[in-house]
Amino acid sequence: MRTDRGRRRLYGAGWLISAGVTAVAFRMWHLHLREVEQRAEEAERTRDEVARRRAVEERLRIARELHDSLTHSISVIRVQAGVAAHLARKRGEDVPPALQAIAEASADAARELRATLSVLRNGDPDGGSGLGQLAGLVARAQAAGLTVEVTVTGTERRLPPDVDQAAYRIVQEALTNVSRHAGAACASVRLRYGWDTLTVQIDNNAPDAAGADDAGPAVEPEPASARGLGLIGMRERVTALGGRLDAGPCEQGGFRVRAELPARVPA
Repeated sequence: MRTDRGRRRLYGAGWLISAGVTAVAFRMWHLHLREVEQRAEEAERTRDEVARRRAVEERLRIARELHDSLTHSISVIRVQAGVAAHLARKRGEDVPPALQAIAEASADAARELRATLSVLRNGDPDGGSGLGQLAGLVARAQAAGLTVEVTVTGTERRLPPDVDQAAYRIVQEALTNVSRHAGAACASVRLRYGWDTLTVQIDNNAPDAAGADDAGPAVEPEPASARGLGLIGMRERVTALGGRLDAGPCEQGGFRVRAELPARVPA
């Protein structure tokens, strides 16, 4: 009997010790797992901080490059255009519309460059371009000899900033391409406000490449590496917003750019 009782006590003590060891081992394993998770989280935070710091440094580098390479050139263009306009008025002559367009375009470029530099340096998106500046853009295009007609359908409303800017840039690039490649062509800009989309369509009656030489004054050809970058940039903007862009020649002649941008009405 004593032997059986002793064995039972021994077994009981063994189970108790085993349970204690298991509990301690589980606790140690849990603490070790938590330590590993904390190290992983710390490593992830470190990587994020390094990535953010590198992103800030890259933005500052780009801002410096833009400032050094563009600010001076734009300022020179603006000053020279202003001097030429002043001399024309001093001689009692009318200031050519193209010269006025150059002065206004350079002033607008300087404003947009400042806004871009502000975004790069401070992450502040305020002051960017949008459809609120469309009238000025059309006026400059018309002063440069391009006939532009703007049609707006649907109920105009405030758009998300990125959609607003993308729409403006699409119109700007399309009109710039018409002026650059088609001379004194006619262009139509159509904005259609839907419930959850904004459709931007720009058509022109520019002649094909075979007749483009007679469309206006000759311009210096663009480098091969720069051709088509405007269309690529438009497509990247639209795709990044989840929209769709179609661009190409029209059956009746000319060229069409059509973008559908998501612009859901806020609830």
